[in-house]
Amino acid sequence: MTTVKKVVMCIGVAGSLSLSGLQVHAGGELNVLTWEGYTDPSFVEPFEKASGCKLSATYVGSNDEYPAKLGAGGGVYDVVSPSVDTTSILRKMGLVEALDTSKIAHWNELYEPFRNHPGVTHDGVVYGVPNTWGSIALMYMKDKFPTPPTSAAVLWDKDLAGKISVWDDKTEIYITARLLFGKDVNVYDLSDEQLEKVKQKLIEQKPLIRKYWATAGELVNLYANGEVWISNTWGGYQSALLADQNIEMVEFIPEENADGWADAWQMIKGTPNEDCALKWLNYVISPEGQCGVVGITGYSGANPVALKTCLTDEQFSVLHQDDFNYINSLDLWREPARVGKYIEIWNAVKAAQ
Repeated sequence: MTTVKKVVMCIGVAGSLSLSGLQVHAGGELNVLTWEGYTDPSFVEPFEKASGCKLSATYVGSNDEYPAKLGAGGGVYDVVSPSVDTTSILRKMGLVEALDTSKIAHWNELYEPFRNHPGVTHDGVVYGVPNTWGSIALMYMKDKFPTPPTSAAVLWDKDLAGKISVWDDKTEIYITARLLFGKDVNVYDLSDEQLEKVKQKLIEQKPLIRKYWATAGELVNLYANGEVWISNTWGGYQSALLADQNIEMVEFIPEENADGWADAWQMIKGTPNEDCALKWLNYVISPEGQCGVVGITGYSGANPVALKTCLTDEQFSVLHQDDFNYINSLDLWREPARVGKYIEIWNAVKAAQ
């Protein structure tokens, strides 16, 4: 059992929810576009009961789905939870509301670097509520690697052909660029020449890939069926799900470094369910919401004050809640200078024969 898994198991959720900040009222809807784990019944059902807002969730497998789905008809959803490299894209598309933080009770308890991230606050105006964060680590089955790998180069190891999986997402460009050009390269503003080299390196990897995974459950099944031995991962989450099946996984940050990510909730512009949306934005960073999502996913939370109410000192430390230098040591996502070009490169890799 991983340490993170122990943390997940030890956090009490439903039994400790007081929802003191919510007032019960009649009726309301909340249509959510989000990631797996962010609307688990263990903490959504108490929210629904206390708020009177019925939540319906649709899940995404990559950040690129947010602008694609919302651009095709954002009125379907009320709130969304993209990563901070995509929150700014939705703002530029005019799809999300500016937020009045005086109406968000726990705003000042959030980590300041997240509150001030350009994907959250632009020109002094707030467009997102930070929720969770972590790393895009590498992960492998412990019994398959007598010598633990230390470099991302393992994802190009021909001896592992057919046993490798990577996320179906343009962020594959980032780790590949660090492998090729060094870990200090600005992966969010690569030149055409650099992007071409990254593309060729990813095409070189393609014959070794068992499958590009799109959802947490898909990757878990690949491991559980013995089809995959190594991959990247949403740090903490999929390894915990595999621990439930007594499959021992090891996560590691490669010597080339790893992506750091943070997700933020945003309100869709013109939502007819603004009251419920605002209640949800308040809830997700309250002690009930933060303890709920961290308990389910194993990710780190954006509100350390809230998490102090449910984590032991050891658990708090395991999740780096007392050491923000950890996230600073990672390559924290931000919007690429030419996001369309990056998507084009990734699509070209997947289309290559």
